[in-house]
Amino acid sequence: MKTFLKLATLSTLLLGSSAAFAADAGVAGRWDAVLTKGGTEIPFRLDIKGSGADLQGVLFDGSKPYDGTTSASFKDGKLTLNIEHYLTTINANLKDGQLEGSVSAQNRETSAQYGFKAVRHVETAAAATNAPSIAGTWIVPLDAPSSKGEKAFRFIAQQNGAEVDATLLRIDGDTGSYSGTFKDGKWVLGHFDGGRPGVITVTPAADGTIKIEQQVARPNVTQASYTTEAKAAAPAANAYGTDATPDGRYAKVLTAWRQDVAVAKGLPAPEDFLTHTTARDPNEKFTFNLPDLNGQQVTSDDPRFKNKVVLAIVTGTWCPNCHDEAQYLVKLDKKYRDKGLSIVALTFEEPEQQGNFTRARAFIKKYGVKYTYLNAGAPAEMWEKVPQLNHLDTWPATVFIGRDGKIDAVHSGFASPASGEFHAQLEQEFTTRIEKLLAQKVTASAAQPTKLAANK
Repeated sequence: MKTFLKLATLSTLLLGSSAAFAADAGVAGRWDAVLTKGGTEIPFRLDIKGSGADLQGVLFDGSKPYDGTTSASFKDGKLTLNIEHYLTTINANLKDGQLEGSVSAQNRETSAQYGFKAVRHVETAAAATNAPSIAGTWIVPLDAPSSKGEKAFRFIAQQNGAEVDATLLRIDGDTGSYSGTFKDGKWVLGHFDGGRPGVITVTPAADGTIKIEQQVARPNVTQASYTTEAKAAAPAANAYGTDATPDGRYAKVLTAWRQDVAVAKGLPAPEDFLTHTTARDPNEKFTFNLPDLNGQQVTSDDPRFKNKVVLAIVTGTWCPNCHDEAQYLVKLDKKYRDKGLSIVALTFEEPEQQGNFTRARAFIKKYGVKYTYLNAGAPAEMWEKVPQLNHLDTWPATVFIGRDGKIDAVHSGFASPASGEFHAQLEQEFTTRIEKLLAQKVTASAAQPTKLAANK
């Protein structure tokens, strides 16, 4: 009898496990997903893999897996995908082989709701098409300057037949990799990585240019925390928090010229990542006195920074380009920490995040961040907390600091792997500069204690 009960119990457990696996298997696989808002459709790729507690959603940057969920569940036909490091959640029901639901996203004092649908991806034979080549780097002159002073930025495309991955690279970084296929004389390219949904239509023109139509639906920003005093205190070039300012980068239609043609025609060039933001005084030491996420005060005179080469990152976990950079900084930290490099993030989180830092803590956990994270305040306080820099208006901004505590260079924005050769150039620039600074000796004067900054 005991043997029978044991076998019955084991059978029940196995059946339960099989049922759970079968349920998860019902949602696992590759999906062609679409976000919808205000009549705009944003196509993107979503892969779901694993089962039970190991279930996860994978988001793509172009054709490459790039980010994913922090937790996921599928039960009784209901799918929940949590992307906590972006404060984004996908809820959907599986019915008749399709997923349908909604996406909730919180980003820089804005919240957005999207409709969500997904169907299983079906591989099809490549259609015969004479898709024109748009691979390479293009210059996009703006009819009106951007709020950051840009007169142009870049469009970068990688192409495989009719398929294209492309990105717009601006002074603060790129848009992530839009992807899609040539059809009816144009590409409709979509992108969603949890934090920056977008879609563009790219159409070749007879004169050799391409027309880039942006489906722009800028969210309504709650400006309550951006006080009149804070805006008045900010230099005119600092446009953060002034979303009502006309901005050429958000034109509905942009025209792009191949890079060599743009140069020959004397069209405006994109901003230089190394000269856009500069040190107020090259002889001034970069100091800080800020709490970490647990409220413990940390200063630039802390042993972890003293006489070290320091990368100080002006950042915020609401900023998608800051997510891109963090993944690269983790690699730099592992490579150079024992050689004398110290990285510190000066993170500016919205007022409603200041209490528990939910997104920042998820961000640190997701990317395996081991370097120091300090709470620099709300975004509108950036110029007060980082007064040592001129024309600081990009997220992120990376400040290279020598062993003497002085600013060696400031790199504006971050070009992710979606930017191709420009990401490779960034990696070369970062490593060359870090190694140059690490090779410098600490002078006796530099080793003396410094006066703490009053930026509490």
